[in-house]
Amino acid sequence: MVGRRRDADDELMVRGSLFVKRRRCGKPNCRCAAGELHASPALTYRVDGRPRTLVLSEGDLAEVTAALARYKAARDALDARADAGIAALAGRVAARRQGRR
Repeated sequence: MVGRRRDADDELMVRGSLFVKRRRCGKPNCRCAAGELHASPALTYRVDGRPRTLVLSEGDLAEVTAALARYKAARDALDARADAGIAALAGRVAARRQGRR
């Protein structure tokens, strides 16, 4: 997607959680051997019920944070629509029951 600008429908949207992955690299003379672990941002998500982790660069962090916010907003909007649908259906069922009496 190099050189191509994304429009509103093509914006990145991801689900998951961001966290900081800390680890040792294994080199005996590295600072991490003394306890100062390497830290990288990472995204954890599930595929077929199994957790997956994607280690990110610092440059990816702002885009992924925005993509997570877009996913949450879309999920919240869908949940609100579903709640309204359930309320409307419950109202119709209650009205039918009132008509039987």
